[in-house]
Amino acid sequence: MTGAVRRRPRRSRPLTPTARVRRLRRRITLLFALTSAVGLVAMAAWAVRGDDVRWRDQLDRTMSADTNWALGLLETDEDGRLDAGVLLDTAGTACPPLHLLSVPPDAARDARWIAPADLVVEHAPRRPCLTVDGPAVRRAATAAVNADEERSLDGRTTTGEPVRLFALPFYPPEAEEDSRPQGALVTVADTAAQQADHRRLAWRVTGGCALLVCLSALVGHLLSGRAVRPALEALDRQESFLADAAHDLRTPAASLRTLAETALRGDTDSTDVHRRTLRLAEGMGSLVDGLLTRARLMSGTAVLAVEPLRLDQLVEAVVEDAPTDGHRVTVEAREAVVVADPDLVRRAVANLVGNALVHGHAPGAPAEVEVTVAADGAATTVTVEDAGPGLPPEVAGALFDRFRSGSRSTGLGLSIASWVAHAHGGSLTAGPGRRGGARFVLRLPSGDRPSAEG
Repeated sequence: MTGAVRRRPRRSRPLTPTARVRRLRRRITLLFALTSAVGLVAMAAWAVRGDDVRWRDQLDRTMSADTNWALGLLETDEDGRLDAGVLLDTAGTACPPLHLLSVPPDAARDARWIAPADLVVEHAPRRPCLTVDGPAVRRAATAAVNADEERSLDGRTTTGEPVRLFALPFYPPEAEEDSRPQGALVTVADTAAQQADHRRLAWRVTGGCALLVCLSALVGHLLSGRAVRPALEALDRQESFLADAAHDLRTPAASLRTLAETALRGDTDSTDVHRRTLRLAEGMGSLVDGLLTRARLMSGTAVLAVEPLRLDQLVEAVVEDAPTDGHRVTVEAREAVVVADPDLVRRAVANLVGNALVHGHAPGAPAEVEVTVAADGAATTVTVEDAGPGLPPEVAGALFDRFRSGSRSTGLGLSIASWVAHAHGGSLTAGPGRRGGARFVLRLPSGDRPSAEG
């Protein structure tokens, strides 16, 4: 019996640190927008509800004033029956419609709650401007009589238009304190205009809230982007540092392993192996030092130990210590003083000279390098020029990026030199030389104290 083949569940790929930071930014933006939306929706609901209560209260006060005025025109005869003659002669009850309903004496005396059917219509306008169904008028009057206070409710005309019904209870003359109402006056008012204004306000508030939520989401996105930008830059520097280390240390590490394997087999002289191992170890030390220097410069954590410096003497010392190996380096230096970090400037000049010795000559021919130190107004320049093949146009724009040179990789030399120049408020430029080779100009400000930012 063959079993069913079970499919292995797919594992989600782990997110990179940069992707996690970007996801955090999206979550911050969403949280910012949701928080703003909750607050705006609550404020909008409060505003819309307040407007609804306001216009209803205002209309009820107007209807209450009209009904109380009409109530003053009601009279009763000697038998206690209602007499609406003065009211009908004095005020028109058709617009706004005014209905007069009374409670039968037996019902007022015996029943605790009056039903709508118990009320007697004493007067109803013949041609009202707003025609409302009789049951709606009775419900309003019953609510006022049973509650023993004025009542209002929403309703509709027979044609479906929105109206507001207001009922005011009244009492017989010389009524006792605990007596029941004798009836109620009910008036009707058109609310179409007020409700239309209320709907327009609701739509405006809703649209404004939607716009503000979108705006808050945009602002949150920008603020979260600014908040996570240092983290992204730090991650970029970290990835750049790891790439630099892997790139530059891979070749010497492989060479050391090869030398170790050769020494174990005994194929070469141990003295030669030791000598080559020492050179590789020194080169790896320089590479690690360069990587750390560049990392500090990129992160802005390198503190410039600036001091007055004789740039001409420093350049002469760098050239004297450079491994020429049959190449020729000439120095033309005039006295020049700059305020700079000696170690960083020494490294930048050494990288420029070393780059010229390695790449500034044809294969098999010795290099001829000229180094010039001169004061140029407010700046001092160090010019390193060779007679090599020059700079190909395709790499001129990315020459100071790491691992780029005129023809092949030079590691971090030119990149570090450029960072040192910018850290001191100067610049490093490259172009064609007078003899067809490459010409690098390191410009450092003289006299003023440089900026400490990398």
